[in-house]
Formats: sequence, structure tokens, C-alpha cells
Amino acid sequence: MPGPKDLDPSSSPRALLGAELRHARENAGLSQDALGEALFVSGSFIGQLEAGTRRMQPEIAAKLDEILGTNGFFERNCKAANKSKYPDHFAEAAEAEAVATAIKEYAPLLIPGVLQTEAYAREVFRAYQPTATEDVIDGLVEARLARSHLLDDPTKPLFWAVLDEAVLRRKVGGAGVMAEALGYVAELARRHRIIVQVLPFEAGAHASSNGALRLMAFDDAPPLAYLEVLGTGQLEDNPAAVARYELSYDLVRASAASPQESLALIESVAEDYAHEDRHP
Repeated sequence: MPGPKDLDPSSSPRALLGAELRHARENAGLSQDALGEALFVSGSFIGQLEAGTRRMQPEIAAKLDEILGTNGFFERNCKAANKSKYPDHFAEAAEAEAVATAIKEYAPLLIPGVLQTEAYAREVFRAYQPTATEDVIDGLVEARLARSHLLDDPTKPLFWAVLDEAVLRRKVGGAGVMAEALGYVAELARRHRIIVQVLPFEAGAHASSNGALRLMAFDDAPPLAYLEVLGTGQLEDNPAAVARYELSYDLVRASAASPQESLALIESVAEDYAHEDRHP
């Protein structure tokens, strides 16, 4: 029987690589758990590779070829599947986000990337990289704006954001930039495309005081959590850890203002910024 053909990088290579992995695993008569045990990873991790929600790293690819007898297929093709326009620490999370059915995010300092306007994103990247060339900043902004296409479908994925009040009050790029940015978030909420809540300062300490949190759910793979700090990020798939983060998000959401109250506050703050911009 002929072996698998090399993948075409132009046709969703990660999804194709995952499909080939499922085919090879089933041909070998192995369950996801059994293959995971041989690789010293969880069965859920194998499921995420097959669903295309996790990256196949070269060392994993080489072991898969050895266990499944696929003659170097996975090692040859994982490089093409891992090509990304995003920074290395965020690439896997961004690509998982693209196939998620639901995204829930707590943002402590900045508007979530998917919801950012061009001007707001440019100010954020310039602050992170003050000496970068304009071409570098342009590329980062372009990649971030491309993520907003996640919201092109009128209903999927479900996007639920809890914004700390600091997100509204932190003047990124000046009053005009903030008026536009918050106005865009409010517009998405008004169109019922996203659900947004604001966690007010008066809520005090809360279950996600340590930082940002993003949760992603999928039709055919276990959920993931993503935690990010300056210059690095961690994608978590351990079921117990993800369950703990889901509880943290639920507690934060319970402490936040209602969606209706939150929308009114966002629009009020946006109007204050717009007035400031008109009358500096």
C-alpha cells in the first residue's frame, strides 16, 4: 500500500496533517490514549493534534514516524504545517483560536486583540517595540487585524469578553484612539456579535487577579486555556488545569457588571473620550 503523500502547504496543512495522523493511528490499531502513552503525552493532546488545534513539534513528529511506520512523513511535513505570521509564543494559540467554537477572555489591561482597531493596535505594538521599523509594526498590525475576521460569521464563534475597568480607563494612543476603539467594541455588542462585560474597580480582588486568561472550546477536541505575559505565553490542555481556569473565568464573570450595564459604561466612556478629542 502506498504511503501518504507530502502535504500541500496551501491547503490548511495543519488540518491535513491531523487527518493523516488519525488515519495512520487507526491503521496501526491504536487509540488516542495508547498513542499518547507511547509518546509520554495525554490522549487529549493526540486528539488536539488530529483536530489541528495543536502544533506538531519536530521531536513529536519524528517519534510518530517511528511508532506508526510512516517513513518520515510527519517529520517532513510538520515544518510546513507550523508556518505562521504570528510571534512564536502566540502562534499556536492564534491558530487554535481560528477553529474554536467558543472563546472566553478576561482582559486586565488592554482590549483583546480580536476586538482592536487599527489605530489602537498600532499604539500597542509601538509601545512594545519602540525602536522597531515601520515595516515591522505594519506587519504586526496586519496580522492582528486579520484575527478580527474570526467575527465575520454572524454567530460563530461565540465570543465573550470580560474587560477590567482599567481597559476602559487606560488611554492608549490618546482620546481619539480610545473613542474609536471603545466605540467599535460597543458596536459589536450592539449587533449581538459579542458578549462583553466590565469588571469594575469596586469589585476588588478577584479570581483572575494574576493576569489575562483566554479559554477556547472546540467541536472535536478538548478545551484549551491560554495564559500570556510579556513576550511569552502558555497553552494549557491538562483537563484539571483547564477546569480550574474555567472556574476562575466564571467567578470573574459573576463579579462583573451585567452586559447591559457594561455596554452603557463603555459607550459613556467612549463619549467622554470623543468629547475630550473634540475639545482638548
